[in-house]
Amino acid sequence: MPKVGVVGSLVWDLIHGRDPLAPATEEWGGIAYALGGFDASLPPDWEIVPLIKVGRDLASEAAELLGGLSRLTPGGRCIEVPAPNNRVVLHYHSAERRCERMSGGVPGWTWLELGPMVRDLDALYLNFISGFELALGTAQALRQGFRGPIYADLHSLFLGMHHDGMRMLQPLADASSWFGCFDVAQLNEDEMRQLSPDPLSLSAEALAAGVSMLVVTLGPKGAAYVAAPGFDGWPTGAEPVTAESYAVRTARIPAPEVDAVDPTGCGDVFGAAACARLLAGESIETALRHAAALASRNAGLRGANGLSRHLRGELLVP
Repeated sequence: MPKVGVVGSLVWDLIHGRDPLAPATEEWGGIAYALGGFDASLPPDWEIVPLIKVGRDLASEAAELLGGLSRLTPGGRCIEVPAPNNRVVLHYHSAERRCERMSGGVPGWTWLELGPMVRDLDALYLNFISGFELALGTAQALRQGFRGPIYADLHSLFLGMHHDGMRMLQPLADASSWFGCFDVAQLNEDEMRQLSPDPLSLSAEALAAGVSMLVVTLGPKGAAYVAAPGFDGWPTGAEPVTAESYAVRTARIPAPEVDAVDPTGCGDVFGAAACARLLAGESIETALRHAAALASRNAGLRGANGLSRHLRGELLVP
């Protein structure tokens, strides 16, 4: 069966202010949302291979989370490391604005570690949850050493960290080199503005670096994309399309209206669902419309427990 490797960090979240009338809640976050998106969206002949390090203190809980996935490759598991797992304290100021403080010590991947693990994979999805999953040199080695398509949510590459663990937005150094490592790159509006006030010049920079598609998530407004000439998704063999005879294309994909309960993880679900449907051979707009629908559905569930069932419409939320 074809396999997609999922790189990211499992984070234990302590969330304040998501519901002003409720006490703080603790639950899995981070790559857990993307795993739910993949589990609900992958074609029936694909499997999820987790390339995820987890701290020893939460290894058993992580195994339980993975055990709830229906598309997990047989024997798939997190890699336990002798360090405290990443934990994040989130304070919501509004449905779309929050601040976060991170602690923990899960190390990133080196190419010597990651290279042997991607040899038999057909595609890769990277989500920079902590921002420390891969250094630029490792991402460049991955691009050189892996022949399949790579979808990357750049998210926390744009987050610096103070000495107390507080995260803050900052520009991404050497952005063109990062773009050159991925076939599809995803970021949100705030992250886009860290790179350029002009979306068109940023898109031109990304496509010139080798990106086939740049996706910008827009919250309740949906998402916008810019696609390189000839790119309209991956065929079922998961080989990138490289025809040069068409113009650059761009459009905005609207999001379904929803009375949001929890905005946490919507971008992660969006990216995973989009990647999964591109791997199914769908066109860009078909894949992104599916992703927008699932991201909106994610907002109707608090937390990532039971998320894939909820995204498939199997779990009813009162």
